[in-house]
Formats: sequence, C-alpha cells, structure tokens
Amino acid sequence: MILLDPNAPEERREAILEEVRQTIESAGTLVGEYDWGTRKLAYEIDHRPEAQYQLFQLEAEPEALDRLRHQLKIADGVLRHRLIRLKPGAPPPPEPPGRDGGRSGREESGDTQVAPRAAADA
Repeated sequence: MILLDPNAPEERREAILEEVRQTIESAGTLVGEYDWGTRKLAYEIDHRPEAQYQLFQLEAEPEALDRLRHQLKIADGVLRHRLIRLKPGAPPPPEPPGRDGGRSGREESGDTQVAPRAAADA
C-alpha cells in the first residue's frame, strides 16, 4: 500500500507509480494493482488531511522488496508505504470502504449504532 501526496503534481505521482511497477516487474511479478482514490486520513501526515491510496499485490524475492522499500522511503511525494507478506493463495483485496457513495451495508439497512457517549449527549 502506498499513500501518495494528493498535492503533488499528477506527473510526479504517475512517475512514482511507474517506477514502482518497473521495480516490481524487474525482479518479480505484479499480481494486481488497485487505485483506491483519494481518501481522508485518520490523522494528518505532514499537515495533509488526505492521501491518494494505491495498492499493489506482487510476488517477489526479499531482495526486490528491500529495493522497493528503499525506493519508496526516499521518493518525494510518498507520504507512507507498507509492505505486507500474505499467505499463499490469499484472495484479492476487498473494495475500499465507502466506494458505494459513502454508504455501508449497515447504513442501508438502517442498522446503525451510535457511540454511548454520543447517545447520552443527544
């Protein structure tokens, strides 16, 4: 998962993603790439309330992952990144929450919960 700075120029974000693709394909296999779009962060990173989420699924040797980790660490425009090892045969990632217009299945059925403190304040 890569979180890109949404304030960076589009060309720079595309260049970062292309470099990541090339690094993966040079020493491994790109299994899937998912653009989760610009989303609000739980907390600000470098005074930015949003980030562009990009998820890559890949198969590669540990040396390639080290090279990719180093590349992402020094890349200007990358707010955060995380490499996670999945078990063999792991299913593809789910769609990001909120892709259906910001409504989850619980909200559509009317089954919403309110935090106890919020309910007491109401």
